[in-house]
Amino acid sequence: MNNNDQTNFQAVKVPLFGARRMAAEQSIKIQELRHELREATDRLERLGAFSFLELEERAKEIENEMLRQKHALAREREEAKEAISLLLRRQEELRQAIVVTEDVVMLQEVGIYEYRHPLTDAVSFRLALDVVQATIKEMAKKDGGAIQATTNWTVNGSTTEGKAMVRDFSKLMLRAFNAEADNLVRSLKPYKLDAAVERLRKVASTIERLGRSMDIQVSAQYLRARIDELSLTADFLQKQAEEKEADRAERERLKEERKAQQELERERERLEKERTHYANALAALEAKGDLEAVARMRDQLADVDRALADVDYRAANIRAGYVYVISNIGSFGETMVKVGMTRRLDPRDRIRELSDASVPFNFDVHALFFSKDAVGIEGQMHARLSERRVNAVNRRREFFRATPLEAKMHLSALAGELLEFEDIPEAMEYRQSLSQVSAPNVPATSQSASLATQ
Repeated sequence: MNNNDQTNFQAVKVPLFGARRMAAEQSIKIQELRHELREATDRLERLGAFSFLELEERAKEIENEMLRQKHALAREREEAKEAISLLLRRQEELRQAIVVTEDVVMLQEVGIYEYRHPLTDAVSFRLALDVVQATIKEMAKKDGGAIQATTNWTVNGSTTEGKAMVRDFSKLMLRAFNAEADNLVRSLKPYKLDAAVERLRKVASTIERLGRSMDIQVSAQYLRARIDELSLTADFLQKQAEEKEADRAERERLKEERKAQQELERERERLEKERTHYANALAALEAKGDLEAVARMRDQLADVDRALADVDYRAANIRAGYVYVISNIGSFGETMVKVGMTRRLDPRDRIRELSDASVPFNFDVHALFFSKDAVGIEGQMHARLSERRVNAVNRRREFFRATPLEAKMHLSALAGELLEFEDIPEAMEYRQSLSQVSAPNVPATSQSASLATQ
């Protein structure tokens, strides 16, 4: 017990009465103080019972450790930045070295092909390509200038051996370059031209890098010749495809024209036979003196003569025919129509041919308009709807993003009052298919059976 405790103890006055109660209270306080003392002792033991100086030293050590960790973290951060920068530079180098060859990527970027050479047909491109390929063959021969290399290389002190080694390496490099170029030519498609040229340049650059010690490189003239070969090949393939498409279109036109002529010839033969029959009947009636029957027969004969005149006119006038507006909502939706013309005697035959197995549903006819200048009206309709043309490259694809009502408006302006126009397509099979698909829990076969029994 220290002096303060003695002072506090001496300051306590014991009352005359209630000494026991006061003693009990003091005993409780003493127990509480002892409990607090034990807790404080336990805390000191957990802390290691460091002295104040020891605690200060420990705090300084912790502070120094934190500082060291901070500096180490800063160094690691700087090293990470340098590593990222190095990776980014390497990524850029690899990106420049890689040539994009995926068809999907290039097809997404492809536009209308632009010719590199001002030639007119595939034959001209083929002749120009033959000239370039002959030049390539000459340059690839010995001392033809396809490969450039050093001439003062020595092996074991021998200039002759050095020249032989350089010559062998040059042949190897040229063979590798030609193999890559030939493969690019064989697999070339017009829209791949830029990627093919870029790849060929990368191959030439790689050969120059690998042959730097001997100054081996593909000559600029030879590289230019092989690039010309690629561009001429692309032009030739594109022109060849266009000419094939034009030939196919012409064959289709002639086929349609032959069908129209055959139909007209058959109709003429039928009408001539009918006219002969009516003429014989008329002669017989005139011989009998039946004037009323003669008058009726002459009217029928006049109708046949008019039909023959119409057939002759249709056969002679190649611009006469039917302009049609059709749609196929089951295949192409409600905002697409096809506008065309046909010279067929029955224009619906042409519509039925278009509704073949290449489309899931039949076409619906909105308008069939006969005109002495069907070709001109069709051309004007295409001009009015040109900005809505679905296929902007192949003009034979006569589909337009327009509703039947919009087509009706343009056709009325060009042809005058239309006698018949169907605004809403019937689309019978399409609508029946929709109803069968939407019918709940009823298989299509069951529906067909139930319809058959009704």
